[in-house]
Amino acid sequence: MTKPHPDAPGIAVNCAVVTVSDTRSPETDKSGQLIQELLVAANHAIAAYKIIKDEPTQIQEQIEQLGQAANLDVVIFNGGTGIAPRDTTYDAIEKLLEKTLPGFGELFRFLSYQEIGSRAIASRAVAGVYQNKLIFSLPGSSNAVRLGMEKLIVPELVHLVSQVRG
Repeated sequence: MTKPHPDAPGIAVNCAVVTVSDTRSPETDKSGQLIQELLVAANHAIAAYKIIKDEPTQIQEQIEQLGQAANLDVVIFNGGTGIAPRDTTYDAIEKLLEKTLPGFGELFRFLSYQEIGSRAIASRAVAGVYQNKLIFSLPGSSNAVRLGMEKLIVPELVHLVSQVRG
C-alpha cells in the first residue's frame, strides 16, 4: 500500500516502553522485550523501560512523569487493556489524553478480529497525545503486541511524531 505522504528518511524516534502487570519481571516480560526489539529494528531508540503494577495512580504517574521528559517522543504501554477487574490501563490513560486517535483502536480491533475472531471486542487498545507525546496502549499478549507494532505503530511512528512536532 502506498503512503500518501512518504516519511522523511533517517528520522529516529525516542520511545519509552511501559509494561503494566502485577506479575511480570524484566526476565519474564516477553511483550515489553518484543516492543523494544521491534522499535530498535526500525532504528528507533529506547529512552526508558519500566514495569509497573496495574494501578491507575501508578499508570497516570508514569504518563505524567514521561510527559515531562524532553528527550521522549512516544510512550508505548502494554497490558491491562481488557475488561477484568484488574485491567485499569485504558481507564487511567484515556482520562489524560489531550487528543485521541480513535482509528488506532478501531484498526487494532479489526486486525485482531481477523486473527482471533469475536474475542477482539474485549480489547480496549487506545492511542492519543499527552504533553506532545504519542501514547499507545496495547494488550499484554505477545501476539497482540506483535500485531499492533508491526501493522500499526512501527509503520506510522515517524509520520505521527512529525505531526505532533508540527
